[in-house]
Amino acid sequence: MKLANRVSALTPSSTLAITAKAKELKAAGHDVIGLGAGEPDFNTPQHIIDAAVHSMNAGQTKYTPAGGLAELKKEIIGKFQQDQNLAYKPGEIIVCTGAKHALYTLFQVLLNKGDEVIIPAPYWVSYPEQVKLADGVPVYVNALEENQFKMTPDQLKAAITDKTKAVIINSPSNPTGMLYSKEELEELGSICLQENVLIVSDEIYEKLIYGENTHVSIAEISEELKQQTIIINGVSKSHSMTGWRIGYAAGNEQIIKAMTNLASHSTSNPTSIAQYASIAAYAGSQEPVEEMRKAFEERLNIIYDKLVSIPGITCLKPQGAFYLFPNAKQAAEITGFANVDDFVEALLEKEKVAIVPGSGFGAPENVRLSYATSLHTLEEALVRIDRFVKENSVH
Repeated sequence: MKLANRVSALTPSSTLAITAKAKELKAAGHDVIGLGAGEPDFNTPQHIIDAAVHSMNAGQTKYTPAGGLAELKKEIIGKFQQDQNLAYKPGEIIVCTGAKHALYTLFQVLLNKGDEVIIPAPYWVSYPEQVKLADGVPVYVNALEENQFKMTPDQLKAAITDKTKAVIINSPSNPTGMLYSKEELEELGSICLQENVLIVSDEIYEKLIYGENTHVSIAEISEELKQQTIIINGVSKSHSMTGWRIGYAAGNEQIIKAMTNLASHSTSNPTSIAQYASIAAYAGSQEPVEEMRKAFEERLNIIYDKLVSIPGITCLKPQGAFYLFPNAKQAAEITGFANVDDFVEALLEKEKVAIVPGSGFGAPENVRLSYATSLHTLEEALVRIDRFVKENSVH
């Protein structure tokens, strides 16, 4: 049977592909270290789990409104007010089955055939695929390493055409961990206002910021930019709730209403139990969030110097999220590989370390390593990578 054209054009996730291969090797008895994970290695905080159990025992296991529980929307509104001094109404919030579903639903209601969405590269692997699924056209902007992998105002201007509908800004970024400053966001925002381009601001990693860096949402800069922005966020990364599948979008009421209508015909509603857990996530203590952030920062500070001491590896130090995105082009060259993808595959075969090739993120010279795993595991992985480069050096 011939499948729909929309799925035949999809590119398989490089993250899932390398993870699957690592699992195969592990199942065969090999000591595999997987650094592909895009989720915290901590369990969900206990008070959140307790709230979910309570909700089940209380019979809160039925359908909810398609756009999410009123009580959860209230907590999300409170979070925006407290963290960014942003005021939203319930009609400007939709709760979805994860932030990924919020993005998917947004593009489905926003794009017509041929509409363009500007995507800075490196990018999260699902952005272009979701745009394509909505019959849109991904327009890539090559955000250079010397600019901290961030799109410049001139690059944004050059990418805009009469078909441009939206631009994606992901800060902190997956895969690079880089943050846009307030000044950078002001410049990009000014262009979007002039050209009437919708800003899709993916802020899922906003609670994982390191050093002296601070997170700024483009929507908090001015009321005009708030009206021009759809914020995507969720509890997956901040509260270690990846499997609970609760994300949300905030912004223009007309867009949110359309998203809610579409959700009513696709998912009916996000899982009721996960919504009650998410109420507890925002209403309860935020200490576990900070403890997790500190643990990630400690790991980063310990392993960063060890990573950049490996021959042929250079890396910008991440400002947020939990990924390192080193340039491995030289490492591939000195070990005799034609490209970084081949280097990554050989590393998994020989040293049983699974990292993700940057080609899936639009950056073929780079690789992504997640440090959302124990310090002992990270240090052992770096020992193996260092050994692999030195023992296989052809120069």
